[in-house]
Amino acid sequence: MLRVLGIDPGLTRCGVGVVDIRADRTASLVHVGVIRTPADQELSVRLLAVSIGIGDVIAEFEPDAVAVERVFAQHNLRTVMGTAQASGIALAKAAEAQLPVALHTPSEVKAAITGYGGADKAQVGTMVARILGLAEAPRPADAADALALAICHGWRGGATAADAGASGGLTPAQRAWRAAEKSVRARRL
Repeated sequence: MLRVLGIDPGLTRCGVGVVDIRADRTASLVHVGVIRTPADQELSVRLLAVSIGIGDVIAEFEPDAVAVERVFAQHNLRTVMGTAQASGIALAKAAEAQLPVALHTPSEVKAAITGYGGADKAQVGTMVARILGLAEAPRPADAADALALAICHGWRGGATAADAGASGGLTPAQRAWRAAEKSVRARRL
């Protein structure tokens, strides 16, 4: 079993989700939450709050690995800066705990969870709930996104790695994701 902490970085809302991924690729919810900081608070204090929050989750749930959403360019420079700063905190906390860390793009996570890299937040939330056997998608979307990151990493880094066995036992979304990855690799050659 692999326990993964997924982090959807943000200054106002930083989603954190912990899942256990078993060898048969099933996932179960361990913890989900959002670290919140007020927008009118000084930046250094907000970053400290995110750092403490992530540190607390690592200490309490003892993950084996950390998955962080890769920061991508957005039109709003202020938003991307805050996301990048929170991402840096997440990476530093993982390193401090000597945990392996991976960065996953939003489209990679969407493809892993839904089978389609252009899925919207509602589709991701619905599939996260289905995968984890929850009655509804975790709210806010940052929480569901953090769980999606953890699931994606567990499937990609564990049971669905390139050297994993045949596709028997994979979910339809996992099969679609694996096929999409093969297609992208073939186009690069």
